[in-house]
Amino acid sequence: MSEPFMKPFSKAEMEAMRRATQDEARDEEGLKRRFWAKLKRVAGKIPFAEDLVAAFFCATDPATPSRVKLILLGAIAYFVFPADAITDLLPLFGFADDAAVLAAAITQVAGSITDEHRARAKTALEDNKKA
Repeated sequence: MSEPFMKPFSKAEMEAMRRATQDEARDEEGLKRRFWAKLKRVAGKIPFAEDLVAAFFCATDPATPSRVKLILLGAIAYFVFPADAITDLLPLFGFADDAAVLAAAITQVAGSITDEHRARAKTALEDNKKA
């Protein structure tokens, strides 16, 4: 298959993800704090919120393999990072790049995101709406 999201990440793409997550990996609590803060601000505006939160729960699950964590943390760091390819302030298009990065990451590791991660994501988003 030659679909764009079906091929493995290149060495350059993996290195870019490592660089993007290098500081975040050292400060996992900071990443978690920034992730939840940004998610609370934008959850109602992004159609991929449940996938994003499921990816977060998978990335922070001790049972998740390191390679999978690296890929997902790269996508999550891109979402959290304030300066990205398309500013998140633009209506409709602001999160298109975040969605594309997340879709690519999830496609690479889809088998690692479990039903439990998805159920926790759904619950977390429902709790976020109540808060």
